[in-house]
Amino acid sequence: MTICFPASFKVADLGCSSGPNTLLVISEILDKIHAMCQQFKQKSPEIQAFLNDLPENDFNSVFKSLPAFNQSVHWLSKVLENLGSNKKNIYIAKSSPPSAYKAYLEQFQRDFSSFLSLRSEEIIVGGRMFLTFVGRNIPDPSSKDCCYLWELLAKSFLELVDEGLVEAAKVDSFDIPCYHPCEEEVRDIVEKEGSFNLNKLEIFEVNWDPSDDPSNKEFVFNKYRSGKNVANCVRAVGLSFWEEHN
Repeated sequence: MTICFPASFKVADLGCSSGPNTLLVISEILDKIHAMCQQFKQKSPEIQAFLNDLPENDFNSVFKSLPAFNQSVHWLSKVLENLGSNKKNIYIAKSSPPSAYKAYLEQFQRDFSSFLSLRSEEIIVGGRMFLTFVGRNIPDPSSKDCCYLWELLAKSFLELVDEGLVEAAKVDSFDIPCYHPCEEEVRDIVEKEGSFNLNKLEIFEVNWDPSDDPSNKEFVFNKYRSGKNVANCVRAVGLSFWEEHN
């Protein structure tokens, strides 16, 4: 008996939840497909998994359970070393020396170039790739528009140090392993790496708090709720790194 598998499978879980069983169903399906491919000596197809649930679902915990989550394009492949001159900061800030910005940029250049090179091997000739990731809309990497929230978090850490709740050495050695590039930096890397032609590069702004009006930056519907929403966004990212650091 000859069985021909399609080139791709699409699997949708409409009600995925966020507990330990979220990926179990998808995993079982993948295992069955791969087992059948081996049984009938067929090439494994491309498999796309779609997870859907109510807006209140904790998708952060779902993403954390994916091994490839930390390989998103604005995350660095490793925590930067030799940033001793950037003490009391956890990212690029106004008080950061030029060497700190240079270290972040060079690591991002290496990681993003590697990402483009590897993805080019997976895409057919004439294929296209669409990427969405966090960036900044101005060249200055230390601008408040880019990293002020990380500066506020660093100040909070320093207050905990003053209160004796956190060791100063832990704060000095902690750096967020991500980089938010500007348009010119992205364009330069794509052109130098050479695997892709850049058809379109667009910047769009999003609010840290989705409940506020993005067209009016000076107005906040509910300051307490907005502050809590923004703090939760920062916590979702920063807490996991801090826990790994300690």
